[in-house]
Amino acid sequence: MRADVRMLGALLGQVLRESGGEDLFDDVERLRQATIEAYTDESAEAFDRATRIAEEFSVQRADEVARAFTAYFHLVNLAEEHQRVRVLRERGDDPTSTDTVAGAFAQLTREVGEDEARRRLGGLRFHPVFTAHPTEARRRAVSSSIRRLAELLSEHDAATPGGPEAHRARRRMLEEVDTLWRTAPLRAQKPEPTDEVRTVMAVFDETLFTTVPHVYRRIDDTLRGEESGSSAPIVPAFVRVGTWVGGDRDGNPFVTAAVTREAAAIASDHVLRGLERAIERIGRTLTLDAEGTPPSAEATALWESLQAADPDLAAEVATRSPGEPHRRILLLLAHRVGATRRGEEGGYTDPEQLLADLRVVQSSLDAAGAHRHAFGGVQHLIWQVETYGFHLAELEVRQHSQVHAKALAELEAASDGSGEGGTVSAQTEEVLAVFRTIREIQRTYGPRAAGRYVVSFTQSAQDLANVHRLAAYACGDDVPVLDVVPLFETFADLQAAPGILAEIVEHPAFAARLAATGRRLEVMLGYSDSSKDVGPVAANLALYEAQAEIAAWAQREGIELTLFHGRGGALGRGGGPANSAILAQPPHSVDGRFKLTEQGEVIFARYGEPAIAMRHIDQVTAATLLASSPGVEQRNSAAATRFADVAATMDRASRERFFALVKAPGFAPWFATVTPMEEIGLLALGSRPARRGLSVESLEDLRAIPWVFAWTQARINLAGWFGLGSALEAVGDEELLRTAYREWPLLRTMVDNVAMSLAKTDPRIARRYLELGDRDDLAALVLEEMDLTRSWVIRLTGGERLLENKPILQRAVAMRSPYVDALSLLQLRALRALRAADEQAPAPDPELQRLLLLSVSGVAAGLQNTG
Repeated sequence: MRADVRMLGALLGQVLRESGGEDLFDDVERLRQATIEAYTDESAEAFDRATRIAEEFSVQRADEVARAFTAYFHLVNLAEEHQRVRVLRERGDDPTSTDTVAGAFAQLTREVGEDEARRRLGGLRFHPVFTAHPTEARRRAVSSSIRRLAELLSEHDAATPGGPEAHRARRRMLEEVDTLWRTAPLRAQKPEPTDEVRTVMAVFDETLFTTVPHVYRRIDDTLRGEESGSSAPIVPAFVRVGTWVGGDRDGNPFVTAAVTREAAAIASDHVLRGLERAIERIGRTLTLDAEGTPPSAEATALWESLQAADPDLAAEVATRSPGEPHRRILLLLAHRVGATRRGEEGGYTDPEQLLADLRVVQSSLDAAGAHRHAFGGVQHLIWQVETYGFHLAELEVRQHSQVHAKALAELEAASDGSGEGGTVSAQTEEVLAVFRTIREIQRTYGPRAAGRYVVSFTQSAQDLANVHRLAAYACGDDVPVLDVVPLFETFADLQAAPGILAEIVEHPAFAARLAATGRRLEVMLGYSDSSKDVGPVAANLALYEAQAEIAAWAQREGIELTLFHGRGGALGRGGGPANSAILAQPPHSVDGRFKLTEQGEVIFARYGEPAIAMRHIDQVTAATLLASSPGVEQRNSAAATRFADVAATMDRASRERFFALVKAPGFAPWFATVTPMEEIGLLALGSRPARRGLSVESLEDLRAIPWVFAWTQARINLAGWFGLGSALEAVGDEELLRTAYREWPLLRTMVDNVAMSLAKTDPRIARRYLELGDRDDLAALVLEEMDLTRSWVIRLTGGERLLENKPILQRAVAMRSPYVDALSLLQLRALRALRAADEQAPAPDPELQRLLLLSVSGVAAGLQNTG
């Protein structure tokens, strides 16, 4: 990997010389060397020297230097991803490791027996939901350039060192690095919601559509050895993909019913094109002669039906495939899928029809002795249809409970004559149009295509009942199938959740839906707002407690519960390694089902490369399977009981410390001054507005993403750790806390995540940001808590520095930090100038503002973390 970084860095250096001359290259090198020196000797003199260099550049030169460091981080990130893929391929699968599905299944079998383990495997479900939350700072053009570079790096790996192919790959990489350098790093305008839909579609097209069935096959291969592929698999199609892109209208006025309808159409077009190509590809390989592999009666009847529907095409296919009945059938099935996509007569009405036809082909091949064809390529197609249907991703709608309440008030006033002229607002008309759109999508693509309706800020059972009332207003008796999902976000809402759920399941519409689904219920938990509400420590403890109570209630009521985790990519929003978080959950809160949001940079980091996507899905699914094992559930339950007093003390102390900061007079405008929070809203990251209100006088009006993003940019990362030091100090007993860290998974996960968050902070740079606010009391509070938290985390994890128990991660952070420091110093220079001019200039200096935004993009790339 170091060789890759050196090569890519050298290519960038060559591009800088060619495009900007030796002066530009020398300036970049001066700042680079100065920040490396300042990082290693930690003296004030070295840090001041690096600061002076950043300050001496002209604004135009600072712009170019910031772009150079940002490009460098894109190349380093590429090299690290390439190394991960290289290691995964060289290492292969370890079937004994419990962080693979095969290893988890083996462990589960030892605990509950093979029959019960197989039953649980059959009910397994992993459900990532992609969102358009604006946390991907890179332009799509930049991402595309990096993807092309990744392919060239693979070609370079495969070439003979020093040979013509290696030379060719290097020359093309140089051209691509030049493209990366010359591509504008900032979006000129905000993307439309449909642009966001198409961006996410790229992940399906390039990775997920083909990768997920390979995950199923790899697990089946490991569990069954040579038998895999010769008989029916034991691994079900356990992945379901959801999307909020084009459906999440909470706080985003640009997502309309028309956008939701278009999002569903785009997704369906993508999956039907994929299925058409896949069926045709497999069909062309089935050159099995009828004499050796005769078709079954059902297969013959299917052929005759397809032949009658399109005699001319059937005759053409028969001529090209003489005596190859199974090949003929699949080629006509591919054509029928194409007709479905085009909306032509003779297409399928739902994916179940296609599944039935594929199973006829599979059974026919199996009966004729062609087992490996039946359970090889044809099984692959079946898995794809089971996973994606005709909709690709299950489109979920989300809206704020207050929008529903306002719409109902207008409708009721209009219906009883008390409303002005009996009319309703455009917003209410839009609310009603959404339900009609859901009904239309279900009719076109099937009930799975849309139907989950998430209610943000659910604070009462009435908030959920309102959805059914609005659906009746919109659709009369012809309402769509609706699974209404409460989203509990704030600390108070999490505490009230069990009572609200107990009340809502008695509601007639809810009760009817529970009965229709076998008493299945989904409940969403918000990590972002709860953390912003009471701080990360109290929020984590409250989330655990809420999950435990909701799971216990569901057990008593005989409800099959799925908890939907609204996790962001950043540690302050529930991010971090998902597998360790899953294994720290309360008993019965997982039960073989795990659903979470995936957003922004996380989508491409986890699902953008096939080998990494396969590993991630395998790892998370293994944890999902293992979380409900008796051993894990007993461990978590016993730890929660044993350390209940510790949790209570930590909860109280962390909240007091957090409130001392965020409830201090003038905190919100101070926060906006000492971080680039206001400027982040100018980045064209996504279609969604960065805040709810017009100002930051109130923290409640600020969305969780810019709250986390801004602290990250200031190299403080406060949202990920603030309050933990005070919480641990309040407990005080170091031996007890060391024991808790070893034996209590929730605390261990929390501390390990905080260690990662703190490792990306820099107290010297943080102090410079905090000085911008002219509030020594608040700055001192932040820095004291940072020192206290760092001290306690090191004591619990061991060693003398952060992450000494994770040396590879520690080394990766240390390699990046000096380069991030360079961008932070450029950002500070721009931010200080903009703040100084605030009271004098009628408008910000556009050159300084651009420099600031460039540095924001670069720091995000360097830390690999935004919101």
